[in-house]
Amino acid sequence: MKGKIENLPRHIGFIMDGNGRWAKQRGLPRLAGHRAGAENLRRVLRACGEWGIKYVTIYAFSTENWGRPKEEVEGLLNLLDQYIDKELPELVKEGVQVRHIGRMDGVPERLQEKIRQAVEATKGNERLILCVAFNYGGRAEIVDAVRKIIAKGYKPEEIDEDLISSHLYTAGIPDPDLIIRTAGEMRLSNFLLWQSAYAEYYSTPVYWPDFDEEELYKALLDFSRRERRFGLVKEG
Repeated sequence: MKGKIENLPRHIGFIMDGNGRWAKQRGLPRLAGHRAGAENLRRVLRACGEWGIKYVTIYAFSTENWGRPKEEVEGLLNLLDQYIDKELPELVKEGVQVRHIGRMDGVPERLQEKIRQAVEATKGNERLILCVAFNYGGRAEIVDAVRKIIAKGYKPEEIDEDLISSHLYTAGIPDPDLIIRTAGEMRLSNFLLWQSAYAEYYSTPVYWPDFDEEELYKALLDFSRRERRFGLVKEG
């Protein structure tokens, strides 16, 4: 770990981009890049834990990803299945609590059960809360929240930001302070649209499989130097 950083984010969201391009540069199939990205997640989570980051949300599979080629979609689903089998014991050991955010419909029943098992097996852990955004879309999340509110019979005048936040997938989780996107892209791509209203955004050209402890340090250092005003004006 590098030198001490005073101002650290409590919650980081990762848009893990560039797996396919990483593989293409090496003459490998896209799925090899996704596999390398999954392997890299382990070291990034470990580094976040060492820095004392309490909450991490990863964009693992979006609602739009179903439109990718069938072979790639099946490969991504199998990859999560294998990742849970391989990494769950280590996540339990490291005190990581796994939460799923997103929709379950459309996800194969076998994988749904594995996700539920991972959530149940880690629910008592508190060192780091890992939210896995799988079959997730920011707009879908807001739609689902509104549907829940309507179903409960709330009156229009009772609806405010706190009520909506309490019906999102991330209810009880603080909003992200920092969104990190790899591979040089400059958009949120439907990720945590409501929650990231005042998050700091950090983009790096590094592809996700190569985003290591050094790159995380750079992002944290950049964040520590920013002045967050949340729409206010600094006095003086």
